[in-house]
Amino acid sequence: PRRAGHAGSCSAGGAGAAAAMGRSTAVLALKLALLSAAAAAWDLWALRCSFTADCECGFEPDLRGLECELAVTLVGQPLVRQQLMKGLRQFLEKRSPEKPLVMSFHGSTGTGKTFVSAMLVRHLFLEGLQSPHVHQFSPIVHFPHAEHVERYKENLKHWIQGNLTNCGRSVFLFEEMDKMHPGLIDVIMPFLGPSWVVYGTNYRKAIFIFVSNAGGEQINEMTLDLWRAHRDREEISLQDMEAAISKAVFENPQSGFWKSGIINEHLIDFVVPFLPLKHHHVKQCVINELVQQGLEVRQGVVQEVADSIPYFPEEEKLFSSTGCKTVASRISFFF
Repeated sequence: PRRAGHAGSCSAGGAGAAAAMGRSTAVLALKLALLSAAAAAWDLWALRCSFTADCECGFEPDLRGLECELAVTLVGQPLVRQQLMKGLRQFLEKRSPEKPLVMSFHGSTGTGKTFVSAMLVRHLFLEGLQSPHVHQFSPIVHFPHAEHVERYKENLKHWIQGNLTNCGRSVFLFEEMDKMHPGLIDVIMPFLGPSWVVYGTNYRKAIFIFVSNAGGEQINEMTLDLWRAHRDREEISLQDMEAAISKAVFENPQSGFWKSGIINEHLIDFVVPFLPLKHHHVKQCVINELVQQGLEVRQGVVQEVADSIPYFPEEEKLFSSTGCKTVASRISFFF
């Protein structure tokens, strides 16, 4: 059995709680309820695993809980919720998938890419990011020197092969793909396609997520153009964004995906665009952060923190230049 979902609590007003200061207490109560339910689920999982051998490395997906938390805490990203839930449902409903799930997150700083990646993992593994079957790669940390690319390729291939042999339900997060050395990522191509076995390993239940700022500028420009055309962000479709993202990310010589076989072979299942955030979205982030820190939600503080962040373009000052990235650090200046 999977962990109990929280759709009931969510539909009862969780999303509205995050959006309104007057409901901040409800948000906190919901988050506490989610934590309580997760703890109870852990006990049940541990009991079941002591009698059975079908635990799949602590992989216990809770899609209803994920959908609820996205609605409550992720602001201004309708396409992200849509694409993420669609991809996960299609993938997880298959007992024997044809290929791993491969998703690529794109958007500018502070729009929620890392936030969503961590949330996703928390709702897939009971140990979340602490699970030994969740693997994070940063080009700055793990692949810093261009002259060592061939060595990095060999190391990366063996690391993925070994960990998939240990657990077919592994998750691999590749951060800052815009800083990845071109050509390096293609070494994992054999693990992303529909083949049955690679290097003696059945890998089709794995999940690969690529995270990148590349395409963020184009997404921002498209969102601004659509706003000027009186299109609400809820009306923005993936088709509106795909061409711009493709050109910026996959045809850029500085990108980790430049001339990549992963792109040419269409191995990415879902491209997930993160839209720039407006002033009222930043205010929602401030409220969420105040609740998270256990601080009083004061209307004046929320307004001041949101106003202290730079916005673009110069004339309209419509979108936050740093998304919600600096919200947590700014709050201390107003208390």
